Amino acid sequence: MNSTDFIVVRNDLQQCKIIETQLPDAGALPADALLVKVTRFALTANNITYAVMGDVLKYWQLFPTPESYGNIPVWGFGEVIASKHPGIAIGETLFGYFPMATHLVIEATDVSKRGLRDGAAHRQNVSPVYNSYARVSGDPAFAGAQGDYQALLRPLFMLSFLVDDFLAENEFFGAKHAILSSASSKTAFGLAHLIHSRTGMKVIGLTSASNVDFVRSLGCYDEVVTYDRVSSLPADVPVAYVDMAGSSALRETLHRRFGDQMKYSGRVGLTHRASALEEAALPGAKPHWFFAPDHIRKRAKEWGPGGVEQRFGAAWAGFAPNLDRWVRVTECRGRAAVTQAYLDTLNGRVPPDRGLILSLGE
Repeated sequence: MNSTDFIVVRNDLQQCKIIETQLPDAGALPADALLVKVTRFALTANNITYAVMGDVLKYWQLFPTPESYGNIPVWGFGEVIASKHPGIAIGETLFGYFPMATHLVIEATDVSKRGLRDGAAHRQNVSPVYNSYARVSGDPAFAGAQGDYQALLRPLFMLSFLVDDFLAENEFFGAKHAILSSASSKTAFGLAHLIHSRTGMKVIGLTSASNVDFVRSLGCYDEVVTYDRVSSLPADVPVAYVDMAGSSALRETLHRRFGDQMKYSGRVGLTHRASALEEAALPGAKPHWFFAPDHIRKRAKEWGPGGVEQRFGAAWAGFAPNLDRWVRVTECRGRAAVTQAYLDTLNGRVPPDRGLILSLGE
C-alpha cells in the first residue's frame, strides 16, 4: 500500500509536488502501531506559519520527507484501518496533527479512553500537543460540520484563549484599548471575541480595506480601522497591541504613535522579523514574543489536571455557536484541488470567511 503525500520545498514554499511513499503491510506493523487513513484536514494561514518556522520549531521533523522537502503539518481526522494495539480498534476516528497525506503510521503509546500519543522517536523534540491524538468516534462535537470547525479553528482558538488569559492575568498591563492587527484572521477574531466579553476593554481591529465589511460583520470589534488610517487613532489612551500580521513597519508606526501609552506589544503572527536592535529603539513597551507552549505549561501546573481543558472547553462553547455565520466551509478533494488550495492559501487568495477542508483521496 502507498501513501500519497503533498510536499513542499522548504526554502521555496511556492514549489510543491505530490509523491507516493510505500507503507508497511498491515501484518508487518510493529507492536502497538496503527495504520491511519487521513480522511480530511484543515488548511489555514496558520499552517503556512508552520512551514515558515519549520526548521526553527522542528515541525519538519514530524513527518519525514526526501531531503530539502517538507510535509506541512495540518489538523484533521484519521480512521484506523489497521491496528497492532490491543486497546485500539479498526474503524476508530482520531483527531490531531497529521501530514498532508492519505496515510500515517502512528506508534501508539500513553493510550487512554480519551486519547493516545505517537511515540515515534523522530517526533519527540516538539511540544507534546503535536503528538497527541483524541479518540473521537461517536462524539457529535467532532462529527460533520462541527468536526470541520474543530479542525479549522480549535487550534487557532486555543492560541486566542491563551493570549486572552495572559493579558487578563496581567490586567492588560494597564491598557484600556486592545488593538489587534490582521483582524480578519481566525486567531484574531477568536481573541477579539474573548476580549470583547470583558468589561472595560475596547477592541480595535486593524485590517485591509477589502476586509472591512467582513470584520465589522463579526460583531466582536468595537472599532475597525484600515491600516492606512492608524494615525487617526487617539494617542492619549493606554493600549495593548497584539500583532497578528507580523509587519515591522506597522509595529513601528503604532509604537511611535502611542509612545509611552503602548503598555504591551505582543507578537503572535509571523511574517516579517525585525532585529532586536530595531525593536529596542521603539518607544513604549518593548515587543514581546508570545510563546503559547510556555503559557500552557504554566497554567497546567497552576490549574492542575484537566484545568486547561475545562476552561478552554467553556470558552469554546461560547465561541462555537458563532461559526455558522462567520465561516463558510469549502471542501476540496483530490491532488489538483489540494495543490490549488495550498497555493491560494500561501499567496493570500482565500477570503477571510472561507474555511478549507481538504482530502488527498479522490
